[in-house]
Amino acid sequence: MTKATLSALQVMQDAPVIPVIVLTDVPHAVPMARALLAGGIRMLEVTLRTPQALACIEAIARALPEAVVGAGTVRSRVDAQAAARAGARFAVSPGYTPAVGQACRDAGLALLPGVATGSEIMQAQEDGFSELKFFPAIQAGGPAMLKAWSGPFFDVKFCPTGGVTPHNASEFLALPNVVCVGGSWLVPADALASGDWARITRLAADARVLARA
Repeated sequence: MTKATLSALQVMQDAPVIPVIVLTDVPHAVPMARALLAGGIRMLEVTLRTPQALACIEAIARALPEAVVGAGTVRSRVDAQAAARAGARFAVSPGYTPAVGQACRDAGLALLPGVATGSEIMQAQEDGFSELKFFPAIQAGGPAMLKAWSGPFFDVKFCPTGGVTPHNASEFLALPNVVCVGGSWLVPADALASGDWARITRLAADARVLARA
């Protein structure tokens, strides 16, 4: 699977959960990614929320070609370009603008655009995006909202993110318009800080076998 052929749907279908990862220490990046891979998770969303994020993406991309590292919190053309240069193969945005959509196309990044309203879904679809991130999932209506959208937006697939936990992930994954969920619980801050890679592998393995619709 090359960068040119990776699609948003492929990113979503690879596992039931895409880990939402916040890294502040570059030396943690590769062992953390290796731990997720050992648990069967290879689509890794490293959020651009810290100054170290791009260096972490680059470290993972170079050291672990079997991983598929992406950039989260992509909000601008500059973010998309920087993520691509660092080795990211997909992007996830908290919202959607046509400029971000075009920037990701230009950079060769598969994009999961963030949406929280019907109008945002329509704008994303108008620009050719039908695999979308529902964010913030719990605050924006949770499973009930996704059920309501399944009628008018019958041709859209979602990755709910934001407030998704091991306790409610199955409720989302049971919906036919949900392909996967995004969750930060796979990489807890305390496990990162202590280098508890075995715990991260266990959490990934548990997430890998969550049932989907």
